[in-house]
Amino acid sequence: MKKSPYPLSRKDSQKTFTTSKLPFSWPPSLPVLIPHRLRRKLRSRIRSRQSPSSSLASLQTSFSPADTLRSLRAHRWSFYDGQYLILIILGIFTLSFAESPGPVVKTVAATLLLTSLILPITRQFFLPFLPIIIWLVFFFSCRFIPSDWRPPIWVRVLPALENIFYGANLSNILSAHQNVILDVLAWLPYGIIHFGAPAVCSAIMFVFGPPGTVPVFARAFGYMNLVGVTIQLLFPCSPPWYENLYGLAPANYSMDGSPAGLARIDLLFGIDLYTSNFTASPMVFGAFPSLHAGSATIEALFMSLMFPKLRPLFIAYTLWLWWATMYLSHHYAVDLVGGSLLAGIVFYIAKAKFLPRLQPDKMFRWDYDYAEAGDGLSDYGYTLADLDADVHQGDSDEWTVGSSSSISSGSISPVDESQSIWEGETLASHSDTEAQR
Repeated sequence: MKKSPYPLSRKDSQKTFTTSKLPFSWPPSLPVLIPHRLRRKLRSRIRSRQSPSSSLASLQTSFSPADTLRSLRAHRWSFYDGQYLILIILGIFTLSFAESPGPVVKTVAATLLLTSLILPITRQFFLPFLPIIIWLVFFFSCRFIPSDWRPPIWVRVLPALENIFYGANLSNILSAHQNVILDVLAWLPYGIIHFGAPAVCSAIMFVFGPPGTVPVFARAFGYMNLVGVTIQLLFPCSPPWYENLYGLAPANYSMDGSPAGLARIDLLFGIDLYTSNFTASPMVFGAFPSLHAGSATIEALFMSLMFPKLRPLFIAYTLWLWWATMYLSHHYAVDLVGGSLLAGIVFYIAKAKFLPRLQPDKMFRWDYDYAEAGDGLSDYGYTLADLDADVHQGDSDEWTVGSSSSISSGSISPVDESQSIWEGETLASHSDTEAQR
């Protein structure tokens, strides 16, 4: 074969070594009868040939805001991004009527939050944590909402529902017999474990769950509490301790809260740990739904999914907290059912749409070389375009929450090391068109 007497130009050289492409593309909806197991094996083989390792489980270490701007420019906006608009509006609304802290502290706090969202190294933690931040600010600012903005307080509804559903007031029955041992047993889940459990569960899921599990848990936990506080504002109800102190007399927003059974813990230890805080509670009439029950339930559901063999232990903890809330006269049984139902709805939405699926042969997050979001794939077949989309992922897009299938949300592949590892942490998703660029 004769060599060309003319040297190849750079442009010709690039043409010579470009990857060959098919002269046609498969329609995205064309089904191809490839079994799911065979399809996953093909995908794994392709990946293993292209990259021996994965950066999916890594964390972002960049301090450059340019990386954030680059990510925003590459982002393909969807209706999921409406969550950030809602959070911004709710945050501004909350700060507008909150009398404390002062404007200087508010400005400094807002500036620090914006800075944490601009720097990639902090954004990977604060972006999924944003709903929890807004919930906490919203909850503690409820005390400043004017009374004439609020609806009337329902005093008789919950006791009536308690008698209709259960034939008696379970809270009064459980709290009728009190002693120090029962006080401590009720105090542990309600006053101690409840506040530390989210952080402990997040740490465990970070180590043993697929990459992207903790951000989904953080968002689910934050939105569940946001919805719960909103319901408490729109449907204010008196708790059992109010009935014990005032009967069924009408309530008003000028009344102080009460530590109820937790006052006995303060007397036992000789400290003011709960009395002052519950007396000045920002949500005195927030009995329904119980966010203590909701938090325990959503934690138990996520942890049961991670560790199915320990499901009885997580159920036992939830029932323990249920009993504690009624024994301490902080909630009726119907409040607990409402909180757990809310948690269940939020969990199953997150599981169906965004939560990465466990892989039985993986124990730690660092064992995963790809993650698939949602409950599962369609049973009607797959397309060659889907196969190509699984292998060739585009630029990362951590601002999107995710979507229901591993095809639309993107099975994160270690093929492209320039991919943002923040995507793995937030389970960022690609659209079908973006995945096939």
